Amino acid sequence: MRENLPFLNESRLLIAISGGLDSVVLTHLCYQLNLNIALVHCNFNLRGKESDADEDFVLQLAEDLDLEVFIESFDTKNYSSANKLSTQMAARKLRYDWFEELAEQLQFDYILTAHHADDNLETFLINLSRGTGLDGLTGIPAVNNHIIRPLLPFSREVIETYAKENHLKWQEDSSNASTKYLRNKLRHDVIPVLKEINPQLLQNFQNTLKNLNDTADIVEESVAAVLNRAIKTIDKHQTVFKVSEFKKLKNPKAYLFEALKAYGFTEWNDIVSLLDAQSGKQIRSSTHRLIKDREHILLSGIDSGTDEELITISETDTQVKTGLGLLFFDEADAITVKNNHTIYVDKSTLTYPLTVRKWKDGDLFFPIGMSGKKKLSKYFKDEKLSLLDKEKVRLLCSGEDVVWVLGKRADNRFRVHEKTKHILKVELK
Repeated sequence: MRENLPFLNESRLLIAISGGLDSVVLTHLCYQLNLNIALVHCNFNLRGKESDADEDFVLQLAEDLDLEVFIESFDTKNYSSANKLSTQMAARKLRYDWFEELAEQLQFDYILTAHHADDNLETFLINLSRGTGLDGLTGIPAVNNHIIRPLLPFSREVIETYAKENHLKWQEDSSNASTKYLRNKLRHDVIPVLKEINPQLLQNFQNTLKNLNDTADIVEESVAAVLNRAIKTIDKHQTVFKVSEFKKLKNPKAYLFEALKAYGFTEWNDIVSLLDAQSGKQIRSSTHRLIKDREHILLSGIDSGTDEELITISETDTQVKTGLGLLFFDEADAITVKNNHTIYVDKSTLTYPLTVRKWKDGDLFFPIGMSGKKKLSKYFKDEKLSLLDKEKVRLLCSGEDVVWVLGKRADNRFRVHEKTKHILKVELK
């Protein structure tokens, strides 16, 4: 810690402590270094009296070392059931969510956990057995934002030897002996055999991780270079990729995986096929979708909110909420503002109630500034709107007639002229 994590000396630190061997050793090491530490313990209430005994042990250790301690009790089983998570995943989420909340509220700089080299190997083998990309084989990071793992270079054996030589006491978790969970099965049945075959297993594994992380750096640079060419535009609503840039690549699937793996997609062969698909073809994950749009692929989030089909507006309404923002209605004496988000109409030409709706095939309007009518589909094509842009379009209508393509173009039939007596200002914010 002195050599590789010197910034801890000037930081406020939370140590995640279960009461087990690893976290007890980490606590004593940090205490010897006179670091500014406090303890944080989760009682998941999964092992009855044993869970309570762990809590009592941590409280006593904090008292012995004169350290501040925070303890939280969780109903892990109900949380697991309600959120459809395994018990282990539920405990992990509860633990880290609470750590983050506590650190933010009380202004701790870092959270220290006691993961070690054997944990790293177990995680590697779990990911390998389930199928993973390079990210799943690069190991647990020693520094991950404000989560720090100082014991990561050391084996469980070294940590236990240290504890015994220094006469430290710790709690044993009886569930660690069960091979019910994959991690424990690897720990008790698989890794001992691998260590027997190769006593230098952990040392060689550390070298392998270093090589894999070096490779990951190369991959990251290569992907960044491709995306720099492939991303046409990016904003809060969508990312637009150029199909042509992916088709130039020898292995577009690999680059698409790296670019899109964070968005929950799984059907990578279908995503590659999207490069040659017809416009309008979509692929969805639980949170995002990809849409083929001519020479582009559009990535956007899936809106979980309800998308309004039809909004009615009475003559007395001054403000209405739409999917694009708020519409404000106000009488005006003259035209004072000219932009795409404000129109002025002759109020006498309107038939109430007005409506706001999605556009549909066959819709047409008389674009202001032009003579004659135009189909909205042709107008969108001329304006080079993407499929996602067209999905977002909303129309302000009087009866069946389009008054305004919101935020884009007003209709000539409702314009203000020299004989207009009542001007209505409509503004989209």
